[in-house]
Amino acid sequence: MSKAKTQYRCRECAATYPKWMGQCLDCKAWNSLDEEQVSAAQSKPSRGGGYTGGASQAIVTLDQVKGQSHITYSTDMGEFDRVLGQGVVKGSVVLLGGDPGIGKSTLLLQAIANLSSRMKTLYISGEESAEQVSLRGQRLDKDLSQFSFLSETEVEKILATLQSFAPDVLVIDSIQTIFTATLSSAPGSVSQIRESAAALVRYAKQSGCTVFVIGHVTKEGAIAGPRVLEHMVDTVLYFEGEAASKFRLLRVVKNRFGPVNELGIFAMTATGLKGVTNPSAIFLTGRETAVAGSTIIVGWEGSRAILVELQALVSDALGHPKRVALGLDQSRLTMLLAVLSRHCGIVMGDQDVYVNVVGGVKMPETATDLAVVLACLSSFKNQPVDHKTIVFGEIGLAGEIRPVPNGEDRVIAAAKQGFTRAIIPTANAPRKKINGMEIVCIKRIEEVLALM
Repeated sequence: MSKAKTQYRCRECAATYPKWMGQCLDCKAWNSLDEEQVSAAQSKPSRGGGYTGGASQAIVTLDQVKGQSHITYSTDMGEFDRVLGQGVVKGSVVLLGGDPGIGKSTLLLQAIANLSSRMKTLYISGEESAEQVSLRGQRLDKDLSQFSFLSETEVEKILATLQSFAPDVLVIDSIQTIFTATLSSAPGSVSQIRESAAALVRYAKQSGCTVFVIGHVTKEGAIAGPRVLEHMVDTVLYFEGEAASKFRLLRVVKNRFGPVNELGIFAMTATGLKGVTNPSAIFLTGRETAVAGSTIIVGWEGSRAILVELQALVSDALGHPKRVALGLDQSRLTMLLAVLSRHCGIVMGDQDVYVNVVGGVKMPETATDLAVVLACLSSFKNQPVDHKTIVFGEIGLAGEIRPVPNGEDRVIAAAKQGFTRAIIPTANAPRKKINGMEIVCIKRIEEVLALM
């Protein structure tokens, strides 16, 4: 066997060095060298300038490849199965990230406890003891008779255990605590996370075991460690939610076996996380009368519409005017106020403008533009919008109202929730009449003033 050795690679320019140094000599970046494992036996160039080595697999055309359907298993948690793509896929690797205390371990403990009755599962934790995990499982009222647990952090010992135990589903909690003995760097470093994750991915693909990996996030909200970690796995999930709110949002940003941008909604209760099948009814609770500065957004997440309340507050500025957006893109709020000033003559340059999406939901899509403008105008003029009205539409810099995807489906979803009026782009007008729904189509932002 070839002797393993280590080298140091710059994460900025990929230059390699035999030993660590504070600054990369090529790109001049400081503290950018990460340790990585390499083999002492490197492929040497042949006399003709190529590289010698074993023969590769035969080249085939894609019409000769027979596709196989993915084998999926239900976790008995509808919202979790939704974001995974109708269930757990055999041989896949799923990365779950989120803030500390958000409920990552609780979510996977519930899923593994449900699967353990009909599959061979293993929960490996480098952060908690068996007693701590057992107490949580008892608090969640789960059957732990088939729940297998291991407390280990060295990836070589983990792989040896997996070869003998051969689980169908594996949970690693968390990847930041796992390390390989071939590297001298501390657990949680970039090189340790990369090498440990690569070993687990190889095992999953070779054995067909489904692997769930929990990852911590940085203060910027990204999963800690190298960005390549998200490229190595099949599915990347982010668990979001406000600390003071009981609702948790499970968002998909990558999925090789299902739709992306899917959203699962859970409520944290005394007995664990419960799926919310009708999130619109939850987010609209308590809104029975019309108030100034409030509108209803019809967002589209994955395969369903979600109705949430958007609130705006426009008040006289005491100094430099502020622009604050919670749940929305703040730079887009500034742009919409500029469009409103240019095409409608409504100047809010001396006003503080605060916009908030109720319930801690993030609405990154541009379909919220029309609702933001209408809410700001409602607060600025102190004139309420009918509480049975829904709004969506994208606004361009020229003041035009642009269509958004799934427009008719959004209107139908709002009608099912009891709304009777919809202000939408003209291009999103439904092809057939929707019972109980008045459709107001607009082409320009100037028409919003007439509606007020």
